[in-house]
Amino acid sequence: MNVAQQPKSQTMTLSERADELEHQMEEELERVVTKSLLFNLADGKVAYDSGAALNAKYPGKYMLMGDDPRLPKMPAKPTLLDYFRYRFASMNHLLQSATHALKAGLPEKTVLACLLHDVVQEIIKVDHGWWGAQLFEPYISEKAAFAIRYHQALRFYADPANGYEYPDLYRRIFGHDYRPEPYIEATYQMVRKHKWYGEARMVTVNDLYAFDPNAQVSLDVFVDIIGRHFKQPKEGLGYDNSPVAHMWRTIERPDAPL
Repeated sequence: MNVAQQPKSQTMTLSERADELEHQMEEELERVVTKSLLFNLADGKVAYDSGAALNAKYPGKYMLMGDDPRLPKMPAKPTLLDYFRYRFASMNHLLQSATHALKAGLPEKTVLACLLHDVVQEIIKVDHGWWGAQLFEPYISEKAAFAIRYHQALRFYADPANGYEYPDLYRRIFGHDYRPEPYIEATYQMVRKHKWYGEARMVTVNDLYAFDPNAQVSLDVFVDIIGRHFKQPKEGLGYDNSPVAHMWRTIERPDAPL
């Protein structure tokens, strides 16, 4: 069996599997049931009907264009709060993490980093720390972006003095002899000596691995923190011509093919 024929789980690195595992846990925490409406491209004409009716008439001949009718419609100039309300499937996990950080009395910029640290997993899981920092860099402080970028590497290294133990879940899934890839090790060594190490470490401390589906959390608690520390573009996220605007549009319209 060549690499292309192997199951995905056998070709992924353990760090990639860790990202996949975390993403699956978040999806289990917050699933959304949606109804499907698709554009019918059969016979050279475009029609609009329910997904069930079209699939019965023209199986396999549909392409979804424009806004995805299975998802809530976004405002013309979407804000970060709009994305939380209408697009972020991992919102419950993020709110639980940020709530822990808030109750611990951490600085608001660190609380914001906890609130945003896994958002980018809406579009990509591998190296989500780096991708996540990139997604938010135009809109948050350099320190908060640093915390998001490097929480990914730090999660593989215990720091009992700062309240972080290596997750038992990782031992069960990856084995007791697992060692992170060299680039993760090198990143950890660099961040460990950095003046902002504490900010990144606090994201891992509050990045819970035992999600509570019954936890009472609310986005309202963080509205003022977002207002003080997130630079909302007047054009709307995804439409401000920033280097990452395309990433926000991907989250808004995740199934647009063109």
